[in-house]
Amino acid sequence: MDATTAPARAQIPEALRWRLEDIYPDRETWQRDLAALERQIEDLAARKGTLARGAAALAAALQAQDRMEALAEKLWWYPALRHDQDLRDNEVEADKQRVALLLARANSETAWMRPEILALGHETVRSWLDRSEELSLYRFLLEDLFRQQEHVLDTEGETLLSYAGPLGGTPAQAYAMLSTADARWPEVELSGGRRVRVSYSEYQRLLNTERDPRDRRRVFEALYGTFAATRNTYAALYAAVCHRDWFHARARAYPSSLEATLDTDAIDRTVVDNLVETTRRGVAPLRRYFELRKSTLGLDEIHLYDATLPLLDEQRRYAWEETVEHVLASVQPLGDEYVARMREAFAGRWIDVLENEGKRSGAYSAGVYGVHPYVLLNYKETRNDLFTVAHEMGHSLHTVYAHTSQPHVYARYTIFVAEVASTLNEALLLEHLLQKSDDPRERAMLLQHAIDSIVGTFYTQVLFADFERQAHQRIERGEPITADLLDEIYGQLLVDFYGSAITHDPLYRGTWARIPHFYRTPFYVYQYATCFASAAVLRRRILDGDDREAAVRSYLDLLRSGGSAYPMDQLRSAGVDLDRPEPIEAVVAQLDELVTRLERELAVL
Repeated sequence: MDATTAPARAQIPEALRWRLEDIYPDRETWQRDLAALERQIEDLAARKGTLARGAAALAAALQAQDRMEALAEKLWWYPALRHDQDLRDNEVEADKQRVALLLARANSETAWMRPEILALGHETVRSWLDRSEELSLYRFLLEDLFRQQEHVLDTEGETLLSYAGPLGGTPAQAYAMLSTADARWPEVELSGGRRVRVSYSEYQRLLNTERDPRDRRRVFEALYGTFAATRNTYAALYAAVCHRDWFHARARAYPSSLEATLDTDAIDRTVVDNLVETTRRGVAPLRRYFELRKSTLGLDEIHLYDATLPLLDEQRRYAWEETVEHVLASVQPLGDEYVARMREAFAGRWIDVLENEGKRSGAYSAGVYGVHPYVLLNYKETRNDLFTVAHEMGHSLHTVYAHTSQPHVYARYTIFVAEVASTLNEALLLEHLLQKSDDPRERAMLLQHAIDSIVGTFYTQVLFADFERQAHQRIERGEPITADLLDEIYGQLLVDFYGSAITHDPLYRGTWARIPHFYRTPFYVYQYATCFASAAVLRRRILDGDDREAAVRSYLDLLRSGGSAYPMDQLRSAGVDLDRPEPIEAVVAQLDELVTRLERELAVL
């Protein structure tokens, strides 16, 4: 963020700032609830050893846990959102830390609950569920706990693992420091004598705006050279990630790190294997797109640093009011209720729209149970911003449906389905904009946006997932992890996916070093791809299916279900089976169709 050009927050119109008073009217009220949370933690800790007294005692403990978690989430988001609107506010940062410390304490002091419930026995708990209306609410939660029984340790073991929690975040923290605070980003001289600093945040902007391929290469070499200079340190950090994940998998008696991660949501590893192998068989449209890019841009050879450069010099701007109307009109296929709820979000100051001094960059949607979702944006009227609004509103409407349909215990949906709603909204927006425009240049740029989304959100994420899978397997086989090995794995994946459609630069073999998700959460990125595949199937059923009303009903039921069922079952009910190759093949077919449509639009220019 350039603080010299961003306005002060007070200069932003009130209508374009989110209203955090909906969570707490003031900090004093927040502080009172913080004290209440501490009492709730003590109350829940005092219930240790009481669960065997019967269904009422178990139900009371679960209700107390539910109240504590709901209050903790509300307490967290109030300072978290305030902090993100001005990262320079140390008082608010301190408030965030106060909540974080209480949450860590809560995790330690309630680690006894799962082992004590399991000690009751599955049959005993089932008999209580059948007799107790209060306890029956927690049937899915309890059945899921017993499903994972063999992987839950005794109280001493669970407490010990909870102490190890903060240590697990060390690689991500070290990565963040090495890649931001301690990074020394180089300056490069571009054509015409211009000098630019190639920071992490500036990198993609420069690749998207510099038309001279020599300048793009200079930018690429500057950034990747910076990571290459400390590649052995990054390799050590990533090796620590793989060892950490394998430690937790073995501690809980899982055969692999991947299966330990997937089992949380009852997902079989065949889902990831099917995703990777089916995508590998479907790389032909990806390669065809890069051949089209090369010819359209007039390049003798194309590199990955040419991957997102706009094919045409077209700078369409979208005023905020226009964006709101486009996004609302695009979701009309989902029904009047959906549109009305989204309109309420736009009108109700749920959204922080514009950049201001000190504001966090990027965009996200945050759900506050019992209040409503909040959306952070840094809107600058670009096409990417337009689609970002559709994306984040998809998350927010998913949250609205889940929170208004489910009790708190099942209100939070899993990451496995989280990107379905956001990706589907982007697809609906694309179709709406294509139908509205008869300008071949605008249509071509819309198609490029859609194709680049598939490349970035689907193919690239599958490549990342395959990299994670292979790297973790090396650790699980007792093999060492070095920078050279990671380069070898990643370099071969680039060849497997892109083949001869691009010119392979040796520096790109070290891409693994700069991917934040690798250091934060294991086996997270594959879910972007499965969600994209799910959205592709749902889009086809909603827009082109034989029974569109039924498709919309089943989709909205998916949103309403929150976390009340396993995600694979939720998707199957909506018409998506990720055990099979067809959803993955649908994305491949969609990319092939979009590339063909783009070829037609470019041909008339």
